[in-house]
Amino acid sequence: MSVEIAGIDVSRETFDRLKGYESLVKKWNPKINLVAKSTLDYVWDRHIIDSAQVFGVLHEIPENWVDIGSGGGFPGLVVATLAKEHYPNAKFTLIESDARKSTFLRTVSRELELNCVVIAKRIEAAPSQDADVISARALAPLDDLFHHAIQHLKPNGRAVFQKGQSFRDEIEQARKNWKFDVVAHPSLTDKRAKIIEAWNIEPIN
Repeated sequence: MSVEIAGIDVSRETFDRLKGYESLVKKWNPKINLVAKSTLDYVWDRHIIDSAQVFGVLHEIPENWVDIGSGGGFPGLVVATLAKEHYPNAKFTLIESDARKSTFLRTVSRELELNCVVIAKRIEAAPSQDADVISARALAPLDDLFHHAIQHLKPNGRAVFQKGQSFRDEIEQARKNWKFDVVAHPSLTDKRAKIIEAWNIEPIN
């Protein structure tokens, strides 16, 4: 029996893994503030489903996916959970400087049996990852994210960033300093938001 999550058919086992992840977020959140307290009752819709839709943006999941500023694991751990079923050879690296959040990420990865590595360093201090895809959610303006992207992406890699209603302004601001191709995919969870997919990212100066 399959279950649909953000338009993706998943097995009952994958669904149960994601529900287990939801439970871990709720258990750990009072101690380390993984998500805003106001959204804790809505972890499934506000965070897990919102992250799951990133899985469907790309036509296929690449071998080396890097999630930066992972925090509570959104979208990185969610995509890794979905990939375990559909693309079992895909490797995920989560970069998170907060030691307690890094411990949480490792705990989830171990309990859900995910193919994840956690790097407990600042993004700019982490070794270059040569990633096929780099992702981030609610981390920084697009202009700043591109600095991280070129450090960790392969030359032909793609960046996938979840953005709110100011996405047009962020793209316009980024174009002052960067050359890039971009597609703004619609969000399934917020009609004002977009999933920004960018590639051929190069500094202008």
